[in-house]
Amino acid sequence: MAQSMAELLQQDLECEGLLECIHGLKQLDKECFRVLVESDESLTIDEVADRVERERSTAYRSIQRLLQSGFIQKEQINYDQGGYYHVYYPTDPHQIAGEMQRTLNDWYAKMGQLIQEFEDKYEGVDGARAPADR
Repeated sequence: MAQSMAELLQQDLECEGLLECIHGLKQLDKECFRVLVESDESLTIDEVADRVERERSTAYRSIQRLLQSGFIQKEQINYDQGGYYHVYYPTDPHQIAGEMQRTLNDWYAKMGQLIQEFEDKYEGVDGARAPADR
């Protein structure tokens, strides 16, 4: 069940909680991201899957969510004899933080608009009087 904004604000959030709150990432997604951040080199899907102890297809789905959210990058490596494979690495943290800030600003503007619409809609409605008016 989705949590209300009031419930979210009462929680002790950690920075990893932003991944879930803003991008809807799952626990496995956060584990895959951590593995990529802690690695000294770019990793293949198979290497990520081994490190998070999951099936390749399960790790692949998490990697796709991380790519779509902009948390990681993909690079194609070509074999000399033909063919290729992909490796993944984390996006620069400043770039991720900037994108999260833009998302938060967009959300804040949208909530302000909805609050104004609420006020405009119910400003003159019967029953919306102050207690002294009753």
